[in-house]
Amino acid sequence: MNQQNIRRIGVLTSGGDAPGMNAALRAVVRACAFHQIEVEGVFQGFTGLIAGDFKRLNERSVARILGRGGTILKSSRSKEFMTTEGRAKAIDQIKKHHVDALITIGGNGTFTGAHKLFEESGIPVMGIPGSIDNDLFGTDHCIGFDTATNTVVDAVDKIRDTATSHNRIFFVEVMGRNSGFIALKAGIAAGAIAIVLPEDEMTADELMQILRSSEDSGKSSSIVIVAEGAKSGSAYDLAKKVTDQHPDYDTRVTVLGHLQRGGAPSCYDRVIASRMGVAAVEGLLQGRKDVMVGLVNDRETYTSLEESIHRANLPNRDELRIARILAI
Repeated sequence: MNQQNIRRIGVLTSGGDAPGMNAALRAVVRACAFHQIEVEGVFQGFTGLIAGDFKRLNERSVARILGRGGTILKSSRSKEFMTTEGRAKAIDQIKKHHVDALITIGGNGTFTGAHKLFEESGIPVMGIPGSIDNDLFGTDHCIGFDTATNTVVDAVDKIRDTATSHNRIFFVEVMGRNSGFIALKAGIAAGAIAIVLPEDEMTADELMQILRSSEDSGKSSSIVIVAEGAKSGSAYDLAKKVTDQHPDYDTRVTVLGHLQRGGAPSCYDRVIASRMGVAAVEGLLQGRKDVMVGLVNDRETYTSLEESIHRANLPNRDELRIARILAI
């Protein structure tokens, strides 16, 4: 299978951590062991790549990490790597450690850096999508998205108990940067009265109309899910607009924040991370480079890093329609 004479592969995690990154790392290391390829783990993402923070890994190095959240390789966001000079230092370290190819586990920023590294050095790079935002084109699900969504649903179920007890309207803000995937999926699963997404702007007046209709039908408490990048404003902004128009409403705001990144990965995230990790190694051995491995319709696929970065991955419009129907 090894058509590229790859003897040693480097692997790193970069950007925001996502549950399942460790599962992907484990799969990369064990797939390399299976194919008799050496592995260098790079600590602290691109920062460690520049500094030469490398450590040889083997199949025992990744024992008992399948169900751990976060990343044992640590992660960072490197401003130095954004410069040509910084990437030149990283390239020198890659050559110094005799690394023939690099696997990067992360999101949009990670793949942008990996793509530039390939352009400037020709070193084969492979991306594995690890991002709770689920905003990368070329895969139905990024590693970490399923776990993060389950975390949100669990939190909203608990918030609903107190909302019902006090006849309150809770505005729950979830992560996703400029992507509404978490908000939409969790909103449907948790029975939100309204879901405010960056991709589907909802004005305060439209939200008020939904809340009034709900009140008229006899509903005394509601949950509104707000994606952090919503153009209509933050959960605090929307809650204030609603309260200003209807002072009788008892509103509360909960920002779930970084708890969405933590926790043990779900079964689904462990499985897709394992599949992508093996596919990343085998893709490099087949001669693929400057691409991201993904899963589309439950099949391993490869998409150019440039396309995965620049093409938008949009939420399912039909799910948004369904969410509105079920929120009556």
